Amino acid sequence: MVNRKIPRATAKRLPIYYRYLNILLDANKHRVSSTELSEAVQVDSATIRRDFSYFGELGKRGYGYDVEDLLNFFKDILNQDKLTNVALIGVGNLGHALLNFNFHQNSNVRISAAFDVNDDLINTVQSGVPVYSMDEMNEQLQDQQIDVVILTIPAEKAQKVTDQLVQIGIRGILNFTPMRLSVPTEVRVQNVDLTNELQTLIYFIDHYNAPEEE
Repeated sequence: MVNRKIPRATAKRLPIYYRYLNILLDANKHRVSSTELSEAVQVDSATIRRDFSYFGELGKRGYGYDVEDLLNFFKDILNQDKLTNVALIGVGNLGHALLNFNFHQNSNVRISAAFDVNDDLINTVQSGVPVYSMDEMNEQLQDQQIDVVILTIPAEKAQKVTDQLVQIGIRGILNFTPMRLSVPTEVRVQNVDLTNELQTLIYFIDHYNAPEEE
């Protein structure tokens, strides 16, 4: 196991490499070059080689990378043998979509509990996941030993709920709200701003994909 710190950008690409290596293995492909990986995952080959170099010598010059060995290595790095339970805070439209996505069919992550203030949802099972009252959040998260949550609640409630989560020891928050949360340094927040991502996409389409005007 590698203990050295790697850049955040590299860490975000590791699951992408892992998913494609699974595809290669299913196709009975035994080795792959950084160029082939580059074409498949849309990351330049120099970046791939640099990413892999943080973990030592993973390939052989002139041979490339052994698919099964590389897959097993990243499986260990990404803890794919360990099932991680996460909680969903907020079962509105986006929350329902995430429940229906059903993470555990495709990865080692599973939403095992959801929380909401809607009496029509509390004490029901949505897409196989029990929905609890927000009043039960602290107790359930501790009982189920959950330390990662997905936040899909109104922005004006986000910081207050985050403060509660921090107090009970939550270590990671996937934040779908537009609020930028204030947390201690030991708590990791990953922000997912769908509006910002869409605006960025439109900007690049308008400014980089359009033909040059004379």
